[in-house]
Amino acid sequence: MAQQCVSKVELTVSCENLLDRDVTSKSDPLCVLLMNSSSSQWFEVGRTEKVQNCLNPKFAKKFLLDYYFEVVQKIKFGIYDIDNTTVDLSDDDFLGEFECTLGQIVSSRKLTRPLVLKNKKPAGKGTITISAEEIKDNRVVNFEVEARKLDNKDFFGKSDPYLEFYRQMESGWQLAHRTEVVKNNLNPCWRPFKIPLRSLCGEDMEKPIKVECYDYDNDGSHDLIGTFETTLTRLSEASRSTPAEFECVNMKKKQKKKNYKNSGIVCVKHCEIVKEYTFLDYIMGGCQINFTVGVDFTGSNGDPRSPDSLHYISPNGVNEYLSAIWSVGMVIQDYDSDKLFPAFGFGAQIPPNWQVSHEFPLNFNATSPYCQGIEGVVEAYRICLPQVRLYGPTNFSPIINHVARFAYEAASQKSASQYHVLLIITDGVITDLDQTRSAIVNASRLPMSIIIIGVGGADFSAMEFLDGDDGRLRAPNGETAARDIVQFVPFRNFQNASREALAQSVLAELPQQVSSFFKMVNLKPVHDPAAA
Repeated sequence: MAQQCVSKVELTVSCENLLDRDVTSKSDPLCVLLMNSSSSQWFEVGRTEKVQNCLNPKFAKKFLLDYYFEVVQKIKFGIYDIDNTTVDLSDDDFLGEFECTLGQIVSSRKLTRPLVLKNKKPAGKGTITISAEEIKDNRVVNFEVEARKLDNKDFFGKSDPYLEFYRQMESGWQLAHRTEVVKNNLNPCWRPFKIPLRSLCGEDMEKPIKVECYDYDNDGSHDLIGTFETTLTRLSEASRSTPAEFECVNMKKKQKKKNYKNSGIVCVKHCEIVKEYTFLDYIMGGCQINFTVGVDFTGSNGDPRSPDSLHYISPNGVNEYLSAIWSVGMVIQDYDSDKLFPAFGFGAQIPPNWQVSHEFPLNFNATSPYCQGIEGVVEAYRICLPQVRLYGPTNFSPIINHVARFAYEAASQKSASQYHVLLIITDGVITDLDQTRSAIVNASRLPMSIIIIGVGGADFSAMEFLDGDDGRLRAPNGETAARDIVQFVPFRNFQNASREALAQSVLAELPQQVSSFFKMVNLKPVHDPAAA
């Protein structure tokens, strides 16, 4: 199960040119923040302080919100002129409001918009400015560690050493990190590793850190080789030219042996505190998410004119394809500034020659397959549907390779400014599985993710195979995916759930996929949000 992308976001609010509702002085504004629940009810999240006699207030009190990438979080800022001591705002003068999603603020980092009255007319010249900042210590400590002359604990062969790092808590020592085991080696060199700063010492450079060295045993009865205590200040002095060296001491041995010195030396060659950028850092730092839609028009969907068809649009204007486009698109569109989404079909015979195509634009405009907003994608789908003949086979690789070409161009810019998301909605069993595997493995090295939503009741086991949750996907030639970039979800699991639930499920892994790609290629955000 993917970790939910939950972050704390702090919102700072200011206003300018507010309406003046007071006769003898200026308005005394206060900002109230409301959030929309799934039942479309607005509820109050919090209020700022009241700023006396001011039409251009900068509110000191900030709003702290849980931010979920996978959910469209509707919020509304209301500005009121406070003239009494009651909590109820209905008896205070209303100065204007602004409604948006939290995603819009996060992706802009700073948003200035006009305030409107209840009738949606402008509230004079009043504007609101909202700034977003992620509240999180994202620093990690990068380590390179080796050891020499460790005690041998094994009768046959040599010790199999590993290290454990502990953070001191009020209740005792808490495990922060365990290295891998280096087999049969008394002078091991462990792979570079990282530990979140807060996990290692709670961000206190002088807090004791305990390191234990063990000899691994398959039965779990690992033998203690020795321990030492240190601080991050001391560890940070390490460099490759002058490593920080620590004697590994086994107290039981020390008490027994007079001439005991130590059970080996642990050498820290590199210890560096670095900021690890999150998904929000990249988004707030200027990364755009480019969204492309691929729709399955193969014959197995059934005749769109028949109510049994997956492409049949019901009298109330929906089908599973449209529901999937709306669900995912409504979240993604907040992260794409131009709101122009390429949309393609595959597996149909298209006019005028009725050739089968596996990547035709839904708007039939090969030079400009872009649709304006999610509404544009839906409209293009509706217009396209009666003009094509559903056919086959179900080939994914052409459209994956199509988007990968754009992702390749983005990668060649050597900047964390573009990331591509391809949504494929399909009814069935994939035909070009080997080519698709190769296409996905190639795309795993690019700024790109693939979401597949399976509609209808088909056997989707091949799709589950492409979603590498059980291990890395391999191409037919044996090449392994650099990272897991595919998320597959059967629509039938969400048939009776809300639109938000489907979006939450299919987008849950995307934030980690974005940040892991840019980490893999060692790219920082275009603009460091912390420096702004």
